[in-house]
Amino acid sequence: MHGTARPPHHPTDAPTDTPADARTAGAPVAGARRGGAVRFGVLTLAVAALGATALTGCGPDRARQHMALSAPPAATEPADRPALRSFYQQKPAWSACGDLQCATLTVPMDYDHPQDGKTFTLPLVRAAATDPGRRIGSLVLNPGGPGGSGVETVKSGGADSFGKQARAHFDLVGFDPRGVAGSRPAVDCTPPDSAPDRAPDGASDQAADGTDATASPLYPRTDAERRAALAEAERTTADCVARSGDLLPHVGTMDAARDIDVLRAALGDDKLTYLGWSYGTWLGTAYAEQFPHRVRALVLDGAVDPALDWSQRALTGGRAFRKAVDDYADNCAKVVKRGCPANTPDGIRRLVADLYAKVARHPLRIKGSTDRLDENTLHSAIVLSMYTPEAQWQDLSDGLTAAAKGDGGKLAAVAGATATQGDDSSDAAPDDRPRDNSSDILTAVNCLDVPHPVDPQAYWEVLDRAHQESGVFGSSGVLAELNCRTWPAGPTRPHRVEADGVPPVLVIGTTGDAATPYEDAKSLASQLPGGMLLTYRGLGHTAYGRGSACVTDAVDDYLVRLTPLPAGTTC
Repeated sequence: MHGTARPPHHPTDAPTDTPADARTAGAPVAGARRGGAVRFGVLTLAVAALGATALTGCGPDRARQHMALSAPPAATEPADRPALRSFYQQKPAWSACGDLQCATLTVPMDYDHPQDGKTFTLPLVRAAATDPGRRIGSLVLNPGGPGGSGVETVKSGGADSFGKQARAHFDLVGFDPRGVAGSRPAVDCTPPDSAPDRAPDGASDQAADGTDATASPLYPRTDAERRAALAEAERTTADCVARSGDLLPHVGTMDAARDIDVLRAALGDDKLTYLGWSYGTWLGTAYAEQFPHRVRALVLDGAVDPALDWSQRALTGGRAFRKAVDDYADNCAKVVKRGCPANTPDGIRRLVADLYAKVARHPLRIKGSTDRLDENTLHSAIVLSMYTPEAQWQDLSDGLTAAAKGDGGKLAAVAGATATQGDDSSDAAPDDRPRDNSSDILTAVNCLDVPHPVDPQAYWEVLDRAHQESGVFGSSGVLAELNCRTWPAGPTRPHRVEADGVPPVLVIGTTGDAATPYEDAKSLASQLPGGMLLTYRGLGHTAYGRGSACVTDAVDDYLVRLTPLPAGTTC
């Protein structure tokens, strides 16, 4: 599964492990990125971030499933198909929404049967180019996920993540992919209200001896624990099928990429200019494979490697997040201003390990709430805090310090799991915004796009190896994959990119990125014809929009002038 990520809107004073404004060529580096799960504060997303990070599209025709299409001749382009012509000829009715413009786009639910009357209506938002006289066209963005809302990203200030050059020359366009947030219909996997045996995320009941009686362990060892994990995964699938079963076959990345081509045409652009973070890199890759000759410029920041299978991604993700926590221990004193939870890196590591052991048996109380800080909520807080160190490590440090003294409230808040008594609407929209269904979509898209085995033993074998390699950071990622065991699946397979005819694509990899490891960026760049790799030496998830002038200049030069990036460029 992919690391979820709501994009940038990064602070401009992002500290890194090396200076971010000196670009160098040829310096070898290794792994990092920003974006994903941090933006969605739920355990499901945090755990899923440790699982497979790349998705493959779905669709009926096998060649399309492998996303290995060569560019079709003009006469057979989708826009020329009579059944799709009305979709491609749409003219969005833009209207003011605050300082922005909003509209909707209609796309077929099933591209193989576009005239059956079933459609998705996707919300759009546009921030106009700041220099209309120099406008090039539209710049479409995807913030990550799967499940990130491009509309909410732009509305909440996401335009500030873009450099001045990009903002001057492009209208910035955000959209909610099919099934996501404001899409109509939207995927809903909410458990039935009549399920009293289910505790909310972050909550745990206690047995008479004070031990946690409901939460599943991050590493189920016994047959009974593993049966319980399987049962919970099957309930998750059943909930989704019950509420959204007719949608699930149609929310894959392949079809979402086809929607982007309809959007491109509706915006009046002959070719697509696009920037995707995290999962958005896989979506951009899917577009390049289906429509290589419709690409003007693609920036893929925090790359997903489509050549890896589910188990490879789970193992890689576990190792990356375990390393990220070590990076936190080693670099806390450089990033955190008010004090780290211990005086030395080894002290921080011991404190974290001791907390995991303690809350696994005796969850910590949370003042003013019936919830407790259990092993799962602690893990969620730590994993989510690895996305944007400059914005998150202070709160993590404060939470770990308080937890060491017996107060779990601050870490529960970091995990997004604190619920007050009587409040069961943690994912409800605070105003007129649509429900955040990012955790539902994360599972739906990952399971549809990436093939998974049905035999439970396949998971237990990978689970044991993952725990041996990376502890709970490995095992929790494999557990997230269990949801896909009985999920409605597409026929896709891991594959190397096939996008003949696509122009040079800019791939960005962060050396300290746990959600999308740097090695994935190197691999994706090597698979794309003319792929260009920009290495960002830093901690956290993704790079563009986090304050590095070096990264901003390189990306904006490419977007605006299509300036090639010299091989070995490092920021």
